[in-house]
Amino acid sequence: MGSPTRTSALRMAGVGFTRDKRPILADVDWEVADGQRWVVLGANGSGKTTLLRIAALYEHPTTGTVEVLGQRLGRTDVRRLRHRVGFVSPALAQMLRPHLTAADVVMTARHGALEPWWHDYTDDDRQRAEELLAQVGAEGLAPRTIATLSSGERQRVQIARSLMTAPGLVLLDEPASTLDLGGREMLIADLTRLAADAGAPPLVLVTHRPEEIPPNFTHALLLKDGQVLTQGPIDAVLTSQSLSTCFGVPLELEHHNNRYYAQAP
Repeated sequence: MGSPTRTSALRMAGVGFTRDKRPILADVDWEVADGQRWVVLGANGSGKTTLLRIAALYEHPTTGTVEVLGQRLGRTDVRRLRHRVGFVSPALAQMLRPHLTAADVVMTARHGALEPWWHDYTDDDRQRAEELLAQVGAEGLAPRTIATLSSGERQRVQIARSLMTAPGLVLLDEPASTLDLGGREMLIADLTRLAADAGAPPLVLVTHRPEEIPPNFTHALLLKDGQVLTQGPIDAVLTSQSLSTCFGVPLELEHHNNRYYAQAP
């Protein structure tokens, strides 16, 4: 008996993106299958965030086709489809009202909202929000307002929010960028547990630091100047040579204790 067919949460073919006549992405072919955990690496300006925003249905490609959870962009109602995609981004964090509680921030994802008074919520909705906060190690934060949370705690709340609708795909845009060392390590521990959960949806993490890659991530895509430099199983494609080419400087990559570290020789 053959193995079951692996379905795709995300598929891009020939994707390009141009803004103000400037090419940001070109000829991107990429597929994220169920059960995979991807990291997207690249220097600042390489197109990482644009790639993720296309995957999150907030940008339309200039060329090529995009399928998210079996629906083709341009042939589906993206407002409804976005509810099935968990998205963690700095832009969302800036949109949250400081006096919202952590539980409200998570719960309002049920309807893709940012305020609890726009829709009706049930006790079950609030209970699920509190359970998701507990899942990411933030159970004590539920009654606290966003204004009282540290950067690391806010990221945990965002990750819990991204899971509220039982999404088929979760996208994380540089979630450690504003964190101190302690906050970063706690976040990586949270993502390590999430990645190890066989029931968790496919994950895509964007970063430009190899040390932010959690254990249990399975695949990597390296972007350089808007084009895919290499992609595939992480152990095969993430090397000193590929990383040096990606960032344009000689780098030595080390892998120990299930973590990656890079530095100039």
